[in-house]
Amino acid sequence: MNSERSISENRSSFTDKTNSAITARQPPRILVVDVTLPFWSEVCTNLCEALENFFALACSLGGPPRLPLFSLYVAHNQQECLLPFVQIKGNFSRLHSCVAELRSMPKQGSIRENTGSLKHAVEDGLLQFKQYMRHVTVGGSLNSCSVEITVLTSQPGKHVVKQLELGLSETDLVSLRRLQVLHISRCNPVELMDMAWNMESALSSKENNLDECSILGTDIDLQTVENDAISLDSFFKSWLHNHGTDKEHLHLLLPAVCLPSSTGRSNQSCLKCDVQERLISPALLPGPTSLTEKTESLRDFLNTNKATNLGPLQHKLQVIKAVKSDGVCESVLYGLPLIIRPTNCWRLDWDELEINHQNFHALCHSLKKKDLMLLARSEPQVVGPSWSVHVNSYYIILPSTSLTLLVKPVAVQELLLPCDLPYRSDEPPETALSNIEGILEGLDVESTLNPQCLKSNLYKHLRGTLVRTPYRQQPKQVQRKEQNHPEQPYRQVVSDSSFT
Repeated sequence: MNSERSISENRSSFTDKTNSAITARQPPRILVVDVTLPFWSEVCTNLCEALENFFALACSLGGPPRLPLFSLYVAHNQQECLLPFVQIKGNFSRLHSCVAELRSMPKQGSIRENTGSLKHAVEDGLLQFKQYMRHVTVGGSLNSCSVEITVLTSQPGKHVVKQLELGLSETDLVSLRRLQVLHISRCNPVELMDMAWNMESALSSKENNLDECSILGTDIDLQTVENDAISLDSFFKSWLHNHGTDKEHLHLLLPAVCLPSSTGRSNQSCLKCDVQERLISPALLPGPTSLTEKTESLRDFLNTNKATNLGPLQHKLQVIKAVKSDGVCESVLYGLPLIIRPTNCWRLDWDELEINHQNFHALCHSLKKKDLMLLARSEPQVVGPSWSVHVNSYYIILPSTSLTLLVKPVAVQELLLPCDLPYRSDEPPETALSNIEGILEGLDVESTLNPQCLKSNLYKHLRGTLVRTPYRQQPKQVQRKEQNHPEQPYRQVVSDSSFT
């Protein structure tokens, strides 16, 4: 019980110090799902699976809610609110029931499409949000008075955008932060382009002028995703990102370069950046230690087996494949690195120790020579009850020139957040290139990084903290006694001062 409380406290502390510091809370969101046939029968299963997985993750994250409020509508021959605004945290059962109701929507029959149902769902959602903001206060959890609405459909995306633009031309959209149409692709890209072109050609020339249309005073964001659970899950997890653009997140200060002028002034370059999380730390999630403790600290590796009193627990990593070194993106590696070396366990025979040492040496040499890394999966230490689910952890094993291997946890699909890594093949502008190259040439270049030269003032901070913190706490009985004898605290202070 104490260990569970300690884990919970550590998770809460980790959250307060890191997660809440860089992740702004997202605005409330409304999801409008187009369930008209025959499109709905093809996307229902994948969408409901993705939503259920996303809600399980969002409800379990420690720290302040990244998604404070959520509402869900369906649109067919009319709009219907399946879920009025609810707070995500603490409401998984209600969210789960909503997904079950969505899953039960008819997948066959003759549900007629009403071209105005999506527009009415958006209007009703805005009205619901205004009423909610007027009558309910969420303890400061909302960071804005605007809402984001996503319309999810399998109909041609540009056709739906046009419907919404025309239908909402007379609607008050002051409280609408962003309107997005998410088109779920039902075919390959070539067929998709042909379908969109045929649909647009049927519209009038006035309606066809999509790029120049500014009826809403803002653009409708159109995005296309594949019809599979992983792609949809990745889209929903993008809601956990901090998309705020009110202020840059980070200033990267480059060394000053003397200007070629008589003043001799220096010009320090500042690159203003935004910070984006690549994955969700397992420390923010409850669950088995194989997913949290083992990847975020050494505590699990150093635990002792109290039942048999045999010392540290023995872990098993099953190597499942080799990976090219340049094929591993370090942004998906996290947690504390561990160094492994050939064992010196005295319980083993000398010959076994020698053979093990040679094989370990051969493995390090071969991996380094072939420029390979190993991908390994953790094996369960103890077989649990039939109803339990073993959560796998995965690790990348890196070779080195010494007789050691480096082990780092690698993120799994459930923890990954969507990340679009931009690639530019063209050369940067000559002015910027010359400026940055001048800065880099002025930096000292080290052949190796020596952490012993990096001091953080941690010792000074700890000493200062310990000096300001009382070294002991007196019992309440003593405190009450001292209140009746005011001279006692003075004598105690004098006595304690001799130890400082």
